[in-house]
Amino acid sequence: MNATSQAHRGSRLRMAGGLTGVLLLAACASTPPAPTARLQAAQLAISNAERADAGRYAPGELSEAREKLASADTAVKDQRMILAGRYAEESSVEAELASAKAADVKAKAVNDEMTRSTATLVEELQRSSGEKR
Repeated sequence: MNATSQAHRGSRLRMAGGLTGVLLLAACASTPPAPTARLQAAQLAISNAERADAGRYAPGELSEAREKLASADTAVKDQRMILAGRYAEESSVEAELASAKAADVKAKAVNDEMTRSTATLVEELQRSSGEKR
């Protein structure tokens, strides 16, 4: 083998090594998988909020949860999986907040009704005990 042939072979080896390195970097930088579990969790949280009447008692938060989920779906379509996961998490949090606000409003309504009922009972007792005198 002559020197030119050896130099040509060395050049090929360096090119193959460089190409292998580029392929390895590309494999590492490939798109991560879709955040399917987080997207499903967000959808479940929205469904739970809807069942808790969040549309009536916390419409802003429920709307925000739906918008964040739509943004997550768009990010998945655009192959922006990290952003999609972030939007899905935010959607879940907004939906849970909507559920909590709805539960709070309902609990306050029950508390108010119990307070009124108690006041009525106290009045009746006072009236009843006043008549016996």
